[in-house]
Amino acid sequence: MVDANSPVRPAPALLPALGAMTSLQALVALALFAPGVVAPRAHIEVWQLSMFSCAVFAVGIPASFWGGGFIARLGSLRIASLCAAAIMASMALASLGTTAALLAAGLCLGLAFGPETPASAALLSRLVTAERRAFVFSVRQTGNQIGAVCGSLVLPALAISLGPAWCYAAVGACALLAILLFERLRPTYVGKAVPPPELGLRARLALVTADRRIAMLALASMPFSAMQVSLNTVFVTLGTRELGLSHIEAGMALACAQAGGLVGRLGWGFVAMRLDASRGVLVAIGLGMAFCAALLGLEGASLGRSWQFAMAALFGLTASGWNGVFIAEIARLAPQDRIGEATGAVLTASYAGLLAAPALISILDAAASLGAAFVALACLALGGTLALIWGGHDKAGQ
Repeated sequence: MVDANSPVRPAPALLPALGAMTSLQALVALALFAPGVVAPRAHIEVWQLSMFSCAVFAVGIPASFWGGGFIARLGSLRIASLCAAAIMASMALASLGTTAALLAAGLCLGLAFGPETPASAALLSRLVTAERRAFVFSVRQTGNQIGAVCGSLVLPALAISLGPAWCYAAVGACALLAILLFERLRPTYVGKAVPPPELGLRARLALVTADRRIAMLALASMPFSAMQVSLNTVFVTLGTRELGLSHIEAGMALACAQAGGLVGRLGWGFVAMRLDASRGVLVAIGLGMAFCAALLGLEGASLGRSWQFAMAALFGLTASGWNGVFIAEIARLAPQDRIGEATGAVLTASYAGLLAAPALISILDAAASLGAAFVALACLALGGTLALIWGGHDKAGQ
């Protein structure tokens, strides 16, 4: 059993585990964003990107929901190695360039996307104090931005100079290196504790529904996740099609958004830690992402280049900056021996938002425009923010 502190030896160091799990998320993000950022050069249409994303999340939902038991038996770092192997397989399939191969790549990537966050939560929650949890979890979630920024800056250039297949090969090579890192660290975090009994479907659902605060977190995470995945997957297309940006400029704007998300994950986590107000921070983030999406969707084309890049950064600060505070809040409210299972159960709702977003984007893009789709997402994010406010009123009663 991995991830449990043995009573006969001191707890392993936090930083190596934090670095490893941050690297895992960076890899997943890099693989998830790869088709979107190379889409103009690879001639990938919006409906194909939506199909890829839907495939990832369709597999990621059950993989996250049921992954807690595998994490308890195999350990977080072994799960991390298996996730990296799934990324390698996914990128190999995507490099074939056909629609069927892209669909298969998405299904394969879902096997990595689903378990990686619950595995990280299960490991890190046992290595960090309650006071530092929000900040440490926010640091871990910066892996998403690290992967996205690297992908936004490097992959378009690789696609233009060498071809899209080389982009996928580069991601696969990074995954191979990650497996070597995870397996080297794994013995350090092996303990002798016996995993808790496996939970059934009803018990897993009860982890979410028994506490209204957790239930409202799950509800709000659906539009928040939909906003984030839309920013990550179709922003380059929005920029080239409706904002008047070139492919390189759109990639740079997306890099600004992900850099904003990187600052946001660290900054929001620090603010939540200092103020001890994670839910209030999430409310502010929800309002911010709704404003940015609505402005870019309605008036983005009329903004100058500087304002477009500034709004992209602010969009990323909010739409890509909420996850660390969110995961830390789940870990705080969940039963402490069931953090992995509770995180996976709540993330099922998040992933449902990820699954629905590509279909919504495709429908609204065909009926109106991508700008209209972002306005619709802004309205949904505002509704999720109201759910957070309502759920927070029950805190004292819990």
